[in-house]
Amino acid sequence: MRIITENAEETQKLGMALAKLVTPGDTILLNGDLGAGKTTFTQGFARALGINRPLKSPTFTLVREYQTTNFPLYHLDVYRLGEEGGADELGLEEYFGRDGVAIIEWPEFIKAAWPNDFLTITIARTSNHNEAERVVTLDATGQQSQAILEKLETIWN
Repeated sequence: MRIITENAEETQKLGMALAKLVTPGDTILLNGDLGAGKTTFTQGFARALGINRPLKSPTFTLVREYQTTNFPLYHLDVYRLGEEGGADELGLEEYFGRDGVAIIEWPEFIKAAWPNDFLTITIARTSNHNEAERVVTLDATGQQSQAILEKLETIWN
């Protein structure tokens, strides 16, 4: 699925739409360059889950936990792990496929810890003159993530 968002608000609305479809155990991998809109997307996602406190990227803490009315949201930013990874030593895989929903920024650095079922979201700037415009590409790996993506296609279009 490929979506063009015109500005940060639309990117957040897409996050909000997705948040209404997830259930505990779901994992979302967020890809994109620095400043592409990964945290912006996650802010909309968190707002739709009832998280009203400010959400910022957990770059220096690796994981921020937020409690929603139904389940925990685990927001991971593993950029600081770099090419060396290190998820094995940190036990980050414990956040995936369990009681909450995990959103992971820079997931390529912990590829060995990925669960079998996940949704991949790639956010990229467009070559247009609109600096705020983004191309958001969503791909599913696994049955649960495929079902989420199919529902999102129905409500977004």
